[in-house]
Amino acid sequence: MSGSTVLWVALAIFAQESVWNFYDAQVPAQLRNFVSSATVIGLIMGLDTGLGVIIQPWMGLMSDRLARRRSGRWPIVAAGACVAAVPFALIPWATTLPMLILCVFAFGLTANSFKGVTETLISDYVAPQQRGRAQGFIKAGVSLTIIVSALISLLVVDRSLKAAFAIPPILMVIMVGLSYRILGRRHTTALRRADAGDEQADPFSSPWAVLKDLVQEPSRARLLLMAGIFCFAGMWAALRSLTTPYGTEVLGISRGAAGGIALPGAIAFLICVVPLAYLSHRLGELRMIRYGIALFIAGLLVGYAEPTPAFTAVSVAIASIGYAVFSVNGLVTLWSLAPNNRVLGAYTGLYTVASASGMALGPALLGVTVDLTGWRYMFLNAALFGAVTFAVFTLVTRRSARTAPTAS
Repeated sequence: MSGSTVLWVALAIFAQESVWNFYDAQVPAQLRNFVSSATVIGLIMGLDTGLGVIIQPWMGLMSDRLARRRSGRWPIVAAGACVAAVPFALIPWATTLPMLILCVFAFGLTANSFKGVTETLISDYVAPQQRGRAQGFIKAGVSLTIIVSALISLLVVDRSLKAAFAIPPILMVIMVGLSYRILGRRHTTALRRADAGDEQADPFSSPWAVLKDLVQEPSRARLLLMAGIFCFAGMWAALRSLTTPYGTEVLGISRGAAGGIALPGAIAFLICVVPLAYLSHRLGELRMIRYGIALFIAGLLVGYAEPTPAFTAVSVAIASIGYAVFSVNGLVTLWSLAPNNRVLGAYTGLYTVASASGMALGPALLGVTVDLTGWRYMFLNAALFGAVTFAVFTLVTRRSARTAPTAS
């Protein structure tokens, strides 16, 4: 595994994630200038998720067709970054709600068109057995985008909102351009390595063909893995969304202090993600995901057993390490079960469909249990959902043993 290759791919992914993090942090506040309803703001902010579910599998399959050409997937990434930068930078210039929604829609449409494609780039340059470790470094870099977004918000937003919205897309275009210039030269060599032993005709001409193969695959391992991705992503989104109100309702602390409970978890994620990637390479991705779920559940039970600010922070930190295991291995595992190397972009899109759907529904599902049992039992309820997820991944492990994937 070339360290410089991983660095340049990570830089491209870091660039796009910096834009998305700033978008999630500041666009709701921008919408508040025109809309007072939190429900409406939430619906508008969920627009990009819906667009991603529709667009990313199609764009992933299109990138798979380009991947065997000299330029590879890069034209989609480079063009997408340049086009998406425009509506993003125009967001603070919107003086009416229709103009703002148009900018949001245009950004969501164009940014989702290359988001999954960028994440698939690592599969073009890194051998299958090394992709998990590469993902560890990439996820560590992505976690830093939260810090970058926070610094821009802290240092620039109050001085010039228009400048603040211009910085992330400019950085994205520059970083993607640099990555394209460096890695574009190496694509032909990477292509020969990826195609070694994979000369069969490609039967997947559309996303429907990919989905048909996914559903009809005898062991159902890929379909179960999609269900597991949905569950784990949903659990994580629910924990992130409801920890702050849990802190105010159960722990009796302020909103700011409750929001700070997630900080130890973010630090734990950053510290552990790369070592966990190397450990996953030794023990196996699916086995490590099951260990990660078990650790996630253990963290939740710690928080339930002792509802104090300190123990809750420890609980979230332990759960974050468990999620880090999944974050490193989830996409790599789905790639390893793909029918061949020629549909990895489409499978990245399917991963997005599963994870985005889970993140959209997870907070609502956990919220229903909170309404039924009360906030005091939130961590216990989440642990029960975790047990279901563990059972799903246990089935995936057993059934994937019957499958002989050609992609790894």
